[in-house]
Amino acid sequence: MNFQQRLQSLWSLASRPFCPPLLVTVSQMQMAVLPCLGLILLLWSQVPGAQGQEFQFGPCQVKGVVPQKLWEAFWAVKATVQAQDNIRSVRLLHQEVLQNVSDAESCYLVHTLLEFYLKTVFKNYHNRTFEVRTLKSFSTLANNFVLIVSQLQPSQENEMFSIRDSAHRRFLLFRRAFKQLDIEAALTKALGEVDILLTWMQQFYKL
Repeated sequence: MNFQQRLQSLWSLASRPFCPPLLVTVSQMQMAVLPCLGLILLLWSQVPGAQGQEFQFGPCQVKGVVPQKLWEAFWAVKATVQAQDNIRSVRLLHQEVLQNVSDAESCYLVHTLLEFYLKTVFKNYHNRTFEVRTLKSFSTLANNFVLIVSQLQPSQENEMFSIRDSAHRRFLLFRRAFKQLDIEAALTKALGEVDILLTWMQQFYKL
């Protein structure tokens, strides 16, 4: 199954529920740990052996992230996540958000989406109860999102305005759908769609 077929099948799935935590959940001290771990991961990505794998989002490069690790983290909580999503008629990351994104747009879009996940989705899920395995899995996702965002440097040049604007309009479609749901349902839905996000991101991964 190629990328487009896989993404299409994910869009057509019914519902996805969720029980997410995050490394940053138990206390303010833990909230401070997340960016620190992101920095550690960033430094680790610069050592020999980590250079052969990278995401190439248009002009933006991200090194030191292994998609398989992200998938393993999501698969570890997939059943729990999908069991909690009771809204089957709504998709946040629908086709208009992720379909036919140009390489130039991709850097802006992934930067904005991952920042939203870190600042809104993961952060606001901290009051949920969770198992140790769930905490570990979502810590892996969150820390890797921090690592990716820390390496993205979207161009702010004026001639790139139309590209930034196009990527921003795509993000607004996602955020509008998110805000139309009850906050708990929206958080569950967004976390349950991490597989769609990872599938889209993986097309920009280069060995």
